[in-house]
Amino acid sequence: MRYKTKSALVGRAGKRDEFGNGPVFIHLFDVNDPHKSNLVPKEFVDFKKMHKIVIRGLVINFLLAGSDILINDLEYLDVEEEPGKKGNLIISGKHKK
Repeated sequence: MRYKTKSALVGRAGKRDEFGNGPVFIHLFDVNDPHKSNLVPKEFVDFKKMHKIVIRGLVINFLLAGSDILINDLEYLDVEEEPGKKGNLIISGKHKK
């Protein structure tokens, strides 16, 4: 699914199960560096029982304080579960120039 957004925070949203799969969240914002503000995300995207997140073609920042991934300067973000590989989440998109 394609989401028009300026930035996104990606992270694990809870404990993993006995197979190592866990819930993943993607929070979408209309501003860059949303972790520096008290803004509420414009959209919440949640997935259950994810094993791996694959990020393709994007510049990312790993936020040590919360162990989340920050992606700024976006035009859009594409998110899908990898066909034929249940539990693999593919994230790609396009940065603004």
